[in-house]
Amino acid sequence: MNHEPLGTTSLNIPRIAFGTTSLGNIYQVIPKEVKLAIVKEIFQHVEKPMLLDSAGKYGAGLALEVIGWALQELAIAPDDVIISNKLAWLRTALKTPEPTFEPGAWFGLEHDAVQDISYDGILRCWEQGHELLGGVYTSQMVSVHDPDEYLASATSDNDRKKRFDDIMAAYEALFDLKKKGLVQAVGVGAKDWKSIQEIAQVVQLDWVMFANSFTLYTHPTELVKFMRELQEKQIAIINSAVFNAGFLTGGEYFDYRKVDPQNEADKALFQWRNEFFAICQQFQIKPADACVQFGLSHPAINSVAMSTSKPERVKQNVDLVSNELSADFWVALRKAGLLADDYPYLRNDAP
Repeated sequence: MNHEPLGTTSLNIPRIAFGTTSLGNIYQVIPKEVKLAIVKEIFQHVEKPMLLDSAGKYGAGLALEVIGWALQELAIAPDDVIISNKLAWLRTALKTPEPTFEPGAWFGLEHDAVQDISYDGILRCWEQGHELLGGVYTSQMVSVHDPDEYLASATSDNDRKKRFDDIMAAYEALFDLKKKGLVQAVGVGAKDWKSIQEIAQVVQLDWVMFANSFTLYTHPTELVKFMRELQEKQIAIINSAVFNAGFLTGGEYFDYRKVDPQNEADKALFQWRNEFFAICQQFQIKPADACVQFGLSHPAINSVAMSTSKPERVKQNVDLVSNELSADFWVALRKAGLLADDYPYLRNDAP
């Protein structure tokens, strides 16, 4: 599998990155030996260096802890792994029956987490992340995690301005780490791509990660244009959550929200998926293949990030990146209105 430069940095990343939410026990408790098997499979099926995407928010630091432990267990050389740590959440003591952040999403945790976005706060998050990784490995890629959610929590225009100033101070800290040679690349990860656009206007980013933003289900013209602008500025793009949190391949969650076919507000989602599945069946194409290939179709995208809680799915995910689909399939999706007619790629007259 080819590696591509991460913007103008010295890092080269593979076409597939692996998310680590499962290592933090998202939606279920996963045994430690299964987590080790997942990491082992990753390094067996992807040419080094491999990219692991994590965050202090994932299991209140549990994912980072597991990464450090698993890499040492497997005797992975530090140069054979690139770790992306999205910073904003700091591990704290658990004082309630379940963690107070994202209730119902994380299971079997022994810690809680609090948001800490500021100059000093981001440095605290980075230092704690380094400790959780065990000291042998470090995060070469860093970012402010989900600034869109932080901004969306503002109670007034003045509060939003203050929160944006907090984010700018956090980036000042990250670039100070880069100047010291402690990290190699500074980026941003968010679900609302417009918050990435807002930050990119004032911060010289090395990379961005979109989540739930550029998928077969949703690929607005404005985002497609913005991605071209990032490419022109040599800012790398990692595309994450290309299944809209699993819904596009048959899951119960859409963008991390459980959906109900009986709910009037959700019926259009299920109608879209039913039509999508029918066309996939017609062309004997797996929905996951279509989602991943679309998720990589924009030439500005350097890598697609996928997660799994099952070791046997690792190779399947790697294979999804290489599978090529027929032009007729994309034509059928356009005719059905499932693929935007103005999307300039995946068409016979594509540039």
